[in-house]
Amino acid sequence: MSPNHSHSLDAFAAEKLAGLEAAALRRRLVVTARGPGAAAEREGRGLVSFSCNDYLGLAHDPRVIAAASEALARYGAGAGASRLVTGNAPPLAALEARLARHKGKQAALVFGSGYLANLGIAPALVGPGDLILIDELGHSCLFAGAKMSGAQVVRFAHNDVGQLRAALAAHRGAARRALILTERVFSMDGDRAPLPEILSLAEDYDAWTLVDDAHGLGVVEPGLRAPLEMGTLSKTLGSYGGYLCASRPVIDLLTSRARSLVYTTGLPPASAAAALRALEIVEAELERAARPLALARRFTARLGLPEAESPIVPVLVGEAEAALAVSAALETRGFLVVAIRPPTVAPGTARLRVAFSAVHDEGQVDALAEAVASLVPDRARAG
Repeated sequence: MSPNHSHSLDAFAAEKLAGLEAAALRRRLVVTARGPGAAAEREGRGLVSFSCNDYLGLAHDPRVIAAASEALARYGAGAGASRLVTGNAPPLAALEARLARHKGKQAALVFGSGYLANLGIAPALVGPGDLILIDELGHSCLFAGAKMSGAQVVRFAHNDVGQLRAALAAHRGAARRALILTERVFSMDGDRAPLPEILSLAEDYDAWTLVDDAHGLGVVEPGLRAPLEMGTLSKTLGSYGGYLCASRPVIDLLTSRARSLVYTTGLPPASAAAALRALEIVEAELERAARPLALARRFTARLGLPEAESPIVPVLVGEAEAALAVSAALETRGFLVVAIRPPTVAPGTARLRVAFSAVHDEGQVDALAEAVASLVPDRARAG
């Protein structure tokens, strides 16, 4: 690249950064050392983290670490190739069998991440001439996969079954195939999709439903299953990766056609082994799995917020600058609660996204509630 071209690139980046800075929307990476028991350290300060998605604290569970260590010693640090070449290590096959059983499906397919899974699933199943209907608050990767498919994409209002029905009535007849995309637990609001109603509509209109279960697996999950159940290994299971559980024909098709599986290196064996051991713990320790939701409801009760539907509780602040200020004030009191700002959430709805874990104790939850109550006015946090 010539010096002149380099200068114009740097000038472009600097201009964009200045605009983000002025709107309090610039992001920065902060080195954070996580430890057991919801502990975190930033810039030498010990904090209690309420921003991790490690809902059961399994990332630091000695049994999960031992499983990963054993696989690391046996199979090495990386997969070495695409899964369709030599990267399909034994722990991946074992994990897929366990995931399929957990979800009551015939088969499962593990991807490098949840984002990669959603980039691969929709384009492998639908394309031009087809229809995708997606909840407007669906995760970015659902929208990215939908766009890559080339299908017609129609958004429906968040959890609005009536609007979904109207969209199906208006567009389904002209489409060869239809795919509905939603989440079991929405990552920024912590609420749940009305799955019985959505699955009933899907049956009426011969549409396929994909449920993104990234934030529900193991903690709010029991209930109806969709034909396509995807999720991540990086939250409740404390590891890394993504997956899809479905029928055997669907999984076999995705194995050949999901570009984000075919053309990328397989998940490290140690990550798969850790997730497998974590899933075994989730299924065996039901009381542990129920604890994050119980703590979230303790928090909402103390702040007069609507009862939590999941381990995620949004505390609305409003403008991005104000959310950053509250987050900083909480950090001085020993709590790590990261501010969430546009474009992740809509303008004017910047918030604290409080995530509860089985490793929090009641005293920590109560202390955080007291701190939030002193920093965020009642009307603001109630939305």
